[in-house]
Formats: sequence, C-alpha cells, structure tokens
Amino acid sequence: MSPGEERLYLRLLGLAGFASMASMRICDPMLVVLGEEFQISTGEASAVVSAYAVVYGIAQFFYGPLGDRLGKLRVISLAVLACAVFSAITALSFNFQMLVIVRGCMGAAAAGVIPLAMAWVGDQVPYERRQETLAKIMSATLLGMMSGLWFGGFTADTLGWRGAFVVLSGLFVVAAVLLLRQLRGQALAMATDAPSFLSSFHTTARLLAMPRVRWVLAVTAIEGALVFGTMAFMPTHLHEHYGLSVAAAGSVMMLYGVGGLLYSQMARRWLAWLGERGLVKTGAGLVASGLLLLAWGIASWTGMLACLLAGLGFYMLHNTLQVQATQMAPAARGTAVTLFASSLFFGQSMGVLLMAQSVNRGGLAYAFSAAAAGVLVLGMVVFRLVGRR
Repeated sequence: MSPGEERLYLRLLGLAGFASMASMRICDPMLVVLGEEFQISTGEASAVVSAYAVVYGIAQFFYGPLGDRLGKLRVISLAVLACAVFSAITALSFNFQMLVIVRGCMGAAAAGVIPLAMAWVGDQVPYERRQETLAKIMSATLLGMMSGLWFGGFTADTLGWRGAFVVLSGLFVVAAVLLLRQLRGQALAMATDAPSFLSSFHTTARLLAMPRVRWVLAVTAIEGALVFGTMAFMPTHLHEHYGLSVAAAGSVMMLYGVGGLLYSQMARRWLAWLGERGLVKTGAGLVASGLLLLAWGIASWTGMLACLLAGLGFYMLHNTLQVQATQMAPAARGTAVTLFASSLFFGQSMGVLLMAQSVNRGGLAYAFSAAAAGVLVLGMVVFRLVGRR
C-alpha cells in the first residue's frame, strides 16, 4: 500500500472511530437525566453503559475471525452502517428496557470498528512506527469521546437526549458512505487463502493458551474496570459533588480527552523521553493523582485539573498496552486485538456495575480512591510486562 493510500484509509478509519467513540461515551453525562425521565436511580440508569460494554466485549469473539476472514476494512464499513441504524432506533426508545436493549445492539455494531482499525494498523505499519500511527487513530477517537461527552450533556440539558442519537446516526451514515465508496473497487477482492471462520475460533483457543496473551488480556480487563468503570460516573460526581449542571459536567469531562490529545500529539517525543516503561509509570501515577483529586477536591477547578491529569495518564498507559496487543500474536492479529478489546470492555462492564453500587450508597469519592490505589498496582504489573516481546 502506498503512503497516500495509507493516509487516506487512516483518515476514514479516524472518522469511523470518532463516531464510534462518541456513541460509546454519549450516555455518561445523561445518567442523571435518564434517571429522572424513567424514574429510576442514577445507578440503575448506568445499565445503558454496562449493556453497551458487555455486548461490545462479547461481539469481539465474532469480529476478530470475521475481520481475518473477510477483510478488516470491509467488516468495519458494514459495522459503521449498522451503527447508523441502531443509533436512529435508540432515539425512538419508548421505555428504559427498550433503551437498554438497543444500546446493547449498538455495542454489538460498534464493536467492529475501533479494534479492527487497530488490527489493520498492526497489519500495515511496522512496529517501529506503530505507536505513533496508533496515536493518530487515537486522536480521532479522543475527539469523538470529547464530542460525545459534551454533546450528550448539552442535548440532555437543552434539546432532549433523543436528539443526540439522531445526530449521531447521521454522522455514522456519512462515515459508512465514505468507507463503502472507497472499498467499492475491492468488492471482489476477498482473499481465497484466508482461514475458515471455524478455524479462526480454533485460533482464539490457541491464543488463550499462550501465557503472554493471557497476561495482556488480564491486565487490560483490570484497566477497563478501574479506569473506564470510574469514567462513566465522573460526570455524575462533577454534577453532585461540585454542583455543576449536566451540560457543564459533560464539558469539563472533555478535558479528559484533551489530556489524551496532548499525549497523542506528542507520542513520539514522550516515547523518546520516557521509553515504554517510563510511559507506564508516569501514566499510572497521573491517573491515580487525577482520581484522588477528583474524589476529594472542593473547587470546580480541581475537578477540571483532575480530568486533565487522568486523561493524559490513561492514554500513556493504555496506548502502550494497545501496542502490546498488536504484537502479542502477529500471525492472527485481528483475533488478538479483538480479544484485547473484549477484555477491556468486559472489565469496564464489571467496573460500572461495582461503581453503580457506590452511587446508590453515596460513596463515589471512596470508590474513586480505591480505583486510584488499584491503578498504581496495575502500573507495577504492566511495567514488568512491557518490553518482553
């Protein structure tokens, strides 16, 4: 593939990743409003987040083999089109049960976007350039996360939460059309030497038998529980503890993404200065500091600083793990990376469930503090893991 083609596909994958991440985080600032509309607690409303994460994780077992068999870009394109459909249906939900079910379907569709985009980068880009290239994809997904957090809070406070999903559906339509148009000339280019779909599941079993794969997947699941699980309730804490409106809480959460963008734009320099292990140590320390500051701060500016620090630290840590995931099984990279994503979102679903109990009991600050301690321990484990390729 020529450099020009690579840049074009990276832009298209970035657009798809932007929309996918926006859909993933758009409900976080809505939890308070959803609880009020459907007359349930904020903890119960978090089912829209955990349902998305659980199904997202389960679907990875299918998307990995599909991507290896049918072609990663083709599967991504169809997944984006399905996201457009389910996002539109979400806006029509007439009760909370339907909303949870459709959000689960949305998770199933979105599961075929970002992980397969990472796997495609692993196929096309040498290891020496992979950290930097993944950071470019991450920039687009970070912008999507920031937009989803802000727009979810804005529409929940002003236009109504349903409007957010209508706009999101339109964004997915644009991404799907552009991807399918680019792939139209490759419609008959399916590889004939690709492994059968069934043998791909055998590949999954072989990967899970590898000790290094199990270690990477285990620490990824714990990372998802500690960081993504707490992230889902950060807007709620900003609203309840700092007295911010729902829209303002979503806006402050954008600083989490700003921290990630700061990392992604300087990824090459960070790597040169700190090395992979230095990124892990620094990242874990920043996440823990951010969570503690968010938990016990008393002024709104401390909440803002906490989100910035946590975002910067998380992406230092997480992008290093992503690179490990792309390299842990090069012969079956699509399956390996989707297993990585599956572990991440299973961990998130468990983290959300545990955090929901803290919300119902009024103990979010203590839960954030416990998560901070867990991130420091996790950082020590990942420090030992990184570099053993």
